[in-house]
Amino acid sequence: MLALRDLQAAFAAQLGGEDRPDLAEAVVGDSITAAARLRVHRHHVAESLATALAATYSTVQAIVGEDFFRIMARELAAADLPRQPVLAEYGEAFPAFVAGYGPAASLPYLADMARLDWALNLAFHAPWHSRLSVSDLADLPPEGLLASRVSLAAGSTLVRSAYPIDRIWHASRPGTATGRVSLDEGGVAVIVLRRADDAAFATLSPAEAAFVEALDDGKTLEEGAQAAFATEPAFDLSTSVARLLALQAFAALQQDC
Repeated sequence: MLALRDLQAAFAAQLGGEDRPDLAEAVVGDSITAAARLRVHRHHVAESLATALAATYSTVQAIVGEDFFRIMARELAAADLPRQPVLAEYGEAFPAFVAGYGPAASLPYLADMARLDWALNLAFHAPWHSRLSVSDLADLPPEGLLASRVSLAAGSTLVRSAYPIDRIWHASRPGTATGRVSLDEGGVAVIVLRRADDAAFATLSPAEAAFVEALDDGKTLEEGAQAAFATEPAFDLSTSVARLLALQAFAALQQDC
């Protein structure tokens, strides 16, 4: 009989696709053999993980179709079993897997769609906390405001892509008739946000994306504005801050001492 640690390692290897005859003595067989019972269990685990991945990566599945998606999902599951008991936390490795998946090479934007799906999943499961509002900034003098550091709200993520992932996402929704999306439309940056009861994203201008990226790197509002102006000299700081506040994109406000 295998020691517990060896038994666990062998069982994990079996679930990952490796047939382990040494497990036969640890599994009771009846109408089917122990080896067959292990294969059935491996199949059920792979199907369950594929179903969990389909729930997280619904846009990817909508693009490639259920059959193709389940093949990808089963291949990922064979190489990357869950490390946490919560299936909503499973699948972080999927975007990188998609990026290197040969049969999907004709869809160069697919990995970025997976990144967007994952960001939406993280946002949806992020804790909900109060957001920064206009009234929080009202009493700050201009110099104090510009020296402030603003952090993104929990669950917020900036996703950049060389492809129009915002339009591809909308075109992939069930029942949507938006027509074909041309990849020649170019890339976008979107900010993924936790809402009170769901998750969503908003498309940012290049200057807004530079502004948000700088703030997310710990820069002050003034430094963020400088990054935005370097991207687009006509950047309107007041308008963009007002828009981001309306989107409830910011959490805590910190001032330099």
